[in-house]
Amino acid sequence: MFEAENIRDWRDHDVVDAEGSKIGSLESVYVDTATDQPAFAGVIIGLPTRKRITFVPLNKAVVAPSYLKVAWPKQLVKDAPSIDTDGELLAEEEQAVFAHYKLEYGSGPGRRLARR
Repeated sequence: MFEAENIRDWRDHDVVDAEGSKIGSLESVYVDTATDQPAFAGVIIGLPTRKRITFVPLNKAVVAPSYLKVAWPKQLVKDAPSIDTDGELLAEEEQAVFAHYKLEYGSGPGRRLARR
């Protein structure tokens, strides 16, 4: 399980893959609505003129003083579903995020992710 003291303190830290390659910077954390545990990170990627937020699972992630290391390859994260930096992840888009990483979405009612 992924644990940390204060999710808000991680914002703007670098997000790197298992090899240490920078993916982007942490914009937000999405928690699983059933457990209230951190489940996905919203990561700002792209060029300064065209940034977007992509999503990466936080299972097996490691928090360090200056970065967040995720267990997923950089290219897989960059190819994940994304939203504009001023957009929001809609309920009907959640399943595509889970499917991209081959994770089970479940069939219960309501949203699975909530932004913190």
